[in-house]
Amino acid sequence: MPFLDKLQRWADDRPDDTAVVVGGKRLNWADLRDAATLRLGETAATTILAEPNSLDFVVAYTAAVAGERRCAVLDPLWPHAMIDEVTGRMRQTGPATGLHHGERDQLSDGDPDSTFLIGLTSGTTSVPKAFTRSRRSWQVSFDASIEFFGLTPEDRTLAPGPLAASLNLYALSECLYAGAAFHTLETFDVGDVHAAIAYDGVTRLVLVPTMLRLLSERGLTGGVDASGVRSIICAGSKLDARTLEAARRWAPNAAIFEYYGASELSFVSGTRLAAGEPLDAGGTGIGQPFPGVELKIMDDDGAERPEGADGNICVRSGMVSNGYLWGDDGQALRCFDGWYTVGDQGYVDSGVLHILGRRSDMIITSGRNVYPHEVELALTSVPGVSAAVAAGMLDEVRGQKVVAGIVPAYGSVTATQVKTGLDGLLARDKRPLRYFTLSELPVTDRGKVSRQMLLDWIENNDPRAKPLA
Repeated sequence: MPFLDKLQRWADDRPDDTAVVVGGKRLNWADLRDAATLRLGETAATTILAEPNSLDFVVAYTAAVAGERRCAVLDPLWPHAMIDEVTGRMRQTGPATGLHHGERDQLSDGDPDSTFLIGLTSGTTSVPKAFTRSRRSWQVSFDASIEFFGLTPEDRTLAPGPLAASLNLYALSECLYAGAAFHTLETFDVGDVHAAIAYDGVTRLVLVPTMLRLLSERGLTGGVDASGVRSIICAGSKLDARTLEAARRWAPNAAIFEYYGASELSFVSGTRLAAGEPLDAGGTGIGQPFPGVELKIMDDDGAERPEGADGNICVRSGMVSNGYLWGDDGQALRCFDGWYTVGDQGYVDSGVLHILGRRSDMIITSGRNVYPHEVELALTSVPGVSAAVAAGMLDEVRGQKVVAGIVPAYGSVTATQVKTGLDGLLARDKRPLRYFTLSELPVTDRGKVSRQMLLDWIENNDPRAKPLA
């Protein structure tokens, strides 16, 4: 892993400085190094971690990537049967040989081209797809993200989500590489996040938009001072206008970053909204290519599309993963002569990448392609709409029909108000045919909006989704 040599440096130069804080419990750089070194003797060539956030998780993870060991981080909330299935597959695909003698007790980085991480991403089957990453790919990613986000050793980063999620695991690893203190919680709690910001001197937040919205709005209501936060980094989905506005009011001195990437590709593009810079929400643009990334839009045959035309978002960089151990159906990670894509659709206009959405999310209604992302961005720009999620429901006539769930901004909103508000924002043949009032957004335990959960609520007449009059 490309942060262990750095960890040794920080432990030598700044042994008593804080390295990691989990739920108020701390390890300094020297303690983290020593605890991970002690763990090496019992750490096998392949480690499978399926644990909640803790200091022990951090120590185990650090030891699990020493030398040429490799580590897989599983979500502890998965069903036991799924964890057992994935664990069994990992063992079947383990290294042909064990650890070399010198690797057993040395907390150092292995060969840059060797695999250190087995990533897992949801697929179309019940068993997640598994891909691998080399140590070199993450070192290149660290150098690029530190440059883009402006991370310094003086920063204190708080990533309040589960370390089993790639966003937070990367933030931990990036901080260890950069020599910056990393903070997280044992479980996500709004009050605990606010307390960490107020009392631990947090300068940097890494989180998904739904978390930022919750923290900002409750922080404003409760008078939580976030003026010391200098940067907010969001990923998972594009920020909507209301979240941006709330975050800007709550953390007025923070530059707000949002980026597009994929687990298999790493960073692709990003944008930075400086403190005080006017908001420009509601569009599909997600910035220019990340440092070290080349970008093209290609069709399914690998031919480059002209500017403004949509197609597969393809990248060429040193951050791309090695491919899959299992689960690749030939479409999950495609390569066109050195250009890689996970099938996300978009277009480039004046150097800015615009995201339309995953091909798998695309709704085909009466022969027309509709991306839920477009619909959601338009809906959240309508006055009276706080948040929205769109999905495709089976329809005998159209194949699929667009449906949408609305979280009202205040009081209530009518279907007529929403439909009128979409004038000039969304083409009529892309508009939802049915609307539902949501008492809450359908989100996963990792804070990401789930369109399938919306459809399940509608199908099961769940009281959290009621027809909008």
